[in-house]
Amino acid sequence: MKRIHHLNCVKISIPMNDDVIGHCLVIEEDDQLLLIDTGIGILDVENPDERLGNELIEAVGFQLDTELTAFHQLQKLGLSPSLVKDCVLSHLDPDHTGGLADFPYATVHISKEELLNFASGNPRYLQHHLAHQPTIIAYPESKEEWFGLEARKISTSLQTEILLIPLFGHTLGHCGVALQWEGKWILYVGDAYYMKAELEDEHHPAGQLAEARAENNAERLNSIEKIKKLTREHPEIEIFGYHDREEFLRYTTKNQLV
Repeated sequence: MKRIHHLNCVKISIPMNDDVIGHCLVIEEDDQLLLIDTGIGILDVENPDERLGNELIEAVGFQLDTELTAFHQLQKLGLSPSLVKDCVLSHLDPDHTGGLADFPYATVHISKEELLNFASGNPRYLQHHLAHQPTIIAYPESKEEWFGLEARKISTSLQTEILLIPLFGHTLGHCGVALQWEGKWILYVGDAYYMKAELEDEHHPAGQLAEARAENNAERLNSIEKIKKLTREHPEIEIFGYHDREEFLRYTTKNQLV
């Protein structure tokens, strides 16, 4: 059996939008599960001051709810969290890594640039989100291409082909995740954009926020252009990001991508 589950594992309230989400994916393949980004975790909810800190919670607008964690949502789906063997991360910001501790034996897959950025002590990251010392595979620059973009093949025991697609800028090693599914390609772009409307409106308020949060805004804009080009030239590719609720509402656990 192969299925994709779309989970909202984050709730953020900010002045321009009081219901920002965190769109995570679960790839179910026989008796194995793979998570793409992990959202906020159980420990973040139970120990918010220690795990996230009040300053970050207020600055970001986190609304913490145990029921939103990937761990609890997997249980509601009748899936055992212990079957999560791999977590593929677009980048290492706290709202993408908090759930890692809920799957302590899962191998973490990330770009080499992002891991180096994390290890540098960059204050945007929370070092204790990796304190459980998971096995980490960091993928370096590759000469392989996917529709004209650099592609780094993820190594798992799943049959599903999964690639890291560098879309730098939001962070120095930020990547999208492409997967081949039933004869077509899906590209999850993480935080390369916050709202898909940014592709059409360069002055969109979400783009202004993305600029403020980008470590390299020139690279971020370059990544946006890559996504625009891919959208124009390959409309058959399913493309969506992490925070756009309208995109998320296209999918439910009862309406799988098949």
